[in-house]
Amino acid sequence: MQNGKKHIILKMNEFGKKRKPFVFLVDFDFQKPLFFDWEESKDKLLWQTPTHSNFDPASEIDKELEWEVMPVSYNRYKKAFDLVQKHIHNGDSYLLNLTMPSKVSTNYTLEDIFHASHAPYKILLKDDFVCFSPEIFVRIEDRQISSFPMKGTIDAKIENAEFVLKNDRKELAEHNTIVDLIRNDLSTVADKVLVERFRYIDRIKSNKSDLLQMSSQINGDLPENYYEQLGSIIMRMLPAGSISGAPKKKTVEIIKHAEQYDRGYYTGIFGVFDGKNLDSCVLIRYLEQQKNQFIFKSGGGITFLSQCEREYHELVKKVYVPFA
Repeated sequence: MQNGKKHIILKMNEFGKKRKPFVFLVDFDFQKPLFFDWEESKDKLLWQTPTHSNFDPASEIDKELEWEVMPVSYNRYKKAFDLVQKHIHNGDSYLLNLTMPSKVSTNYTLEDIFHASHAPYKILLKDDFVCFSPEIFVRIEDRQISSFPMKGTIDAKIENAEFVLKNDRKELAEHNTIVDLIRNDLSTVADKVLVERFRYIDRIKSNKSDLLQMSSQINGDLPENYYEQLGSIIMRMLPAGSISGAPKKKTVEIIKHAEQYDRGYYTGIFGVFDGKNLDSCVLIRYLEQQKNQFIFKSGGGITFLSQCEREYHELVKKVYVPFA
């Protein structure tokens, strides 16, 4: 594991120093990080960011999506939720992102879903997973590093949904905690860290119903030689705070005891460096292929204010594909 992590840090630093474009993929546990030369990435990985992509658009798929979700049982979720609450009330964690795997039956392949979905970031690791992420991890442009933690979700069909979301005590506590955590993470690599935008709302379309998601933007200034440290900078901030929790190290330990499954690349990060700027996302909204079975991994933040049934329903609601 350490060799993989050290290797990717050295390669990112090396390519950054030479201003040579690259692509990288890091799993949640650093068991199998991947690094690609920009042009070579398409052999195993198809991807799209808001500004770049490495594939040609496919023709429209001539079949209607079939999508049946078989979520993890409520009893399994409640057992994990209760363990998390025990740790929260003991003071071991004050925010933990609890996730679970749901089985999905669909007539689409991973590649079908990749080409048909609409998202700011799309990633297809061939024969492994597809991800259509709405969440930026960090962006680096002209010595400025920015992070955009996403915490807070509501069904857009609910009356006055944006007002309800912004005034929900649990969602507010969760969002404030993550903003503070990311601000601290950025402060380990940058100076003059500040919250540029606080609690703005994005609308996300899906095959089931639209969701509203709440995010904030936090900026900081990097040292002049940051190109030579791209790998060191990014890896120092992992795992991403929005999909782990706070305090990070202890919370990750609790996650492993509570979830009892392998997240894999889910909640890791994907990123590209174009020779000048770096852009990356958190690997959420994620469908994995395990032999002949599709597994969708989803979850949400848990605080002392969380209600088990509500969190379980949010986990299920996030099992969607973003088709317009």
